[in-house]
Amino acid sequence: MSNERIEFIEKPALINNQARLLYVSSSKYEGDWHSQLHSHHFTELFYVTKGCGGFKIGADEFNVQENDFVIINPNTMHTEVSRDRNPLEYIVIAIDGISFEIPENSLKDYISCNYANYKNEILFYLNLMVKESQAKNELYDDMCQQLMQVLLINILRLNRINVSLTQGKTIRKEIFMIKNYIDRNYHKEITLDTLAEKTHMNKFYLAHEFKNDVGVSPISYLLQRRIYESKYLLRDTDLSISQISTILGFSSLSYFAQAFKKSTNFSPLQYRKNHQKYNK
Repeated sequence: MSNERIEFIEKPALINNQARLLYVSSSKYEGDWHSQLHSHHFTELFYVTKGCGGFKIGADEFNVQENDFVIINPNTMHTEVSRDRNPLEYIVIAIDGISFEIPENSLKDYISCNYANYKNEILFYLNLMVKESQAKNELYDDMCQQLMQVLLINILRLNRINVSLTQGKTIRKEIFMIKNYIDRNYHKEITLDTLAEKTHMNKFYLAHEFKNDVGVSPISYLLQRRIYESKYLLRDTDLSISQISTILGFSSLSYFAQAFKKSTNFSPLQYRKNHQKYNK
């Protein structure tokens, strides 16, 4: 009888309990898709299962199709869009506690690739995670956590990249709700009183705790979101500067111009001339 015994040397695991699965979701475009730039304190992994669409990550925009895989690190502004003729479908998982190391020669703050040659292996784990999370049988969360770790190891092997541990700073539920509300409603009139009413918190306590978790006050974060979106509208549309100011909820054109220049050192018109794709 032949026998082969393989010993495992005890050493710290590269992917240990620091990597925590937050959610797994299967999404399909059905006409009610609202594509808005946003960010998270955790890492998101997208696998396109059908259709085609596009991603906007930071200053980059690119198309995606079936079997494309996109990794978005924490605190990276992004959104995804679908194509009406061939609706986008994807599976996304969110992981707290780790980020993926971007190659030194890359100017991007994300990783994208196509897994058509490895779709059977990758989709096996993703689909099983979706099935487990939907059925919610006994110990389903433990099962999904273990599947996530196996999936990560496969991704690291295929892409020859590393992961690094993040501080895993958790934004409290109330603060996350405020941040998410601002991300989705930055074009509306928002005040501290508005946010306090949404969360039933004292507005001064709310402002203090938001700054502790996010790094800036709620109103400063609102202004940052509007400026960020205005760059996209100035660069990628032919809307007038006055229209952009109104669409984004600025109280006046002069206030928009002043806030934009303070943030970028350019007036909106100068920024458009330097960056607009419509210029020839």
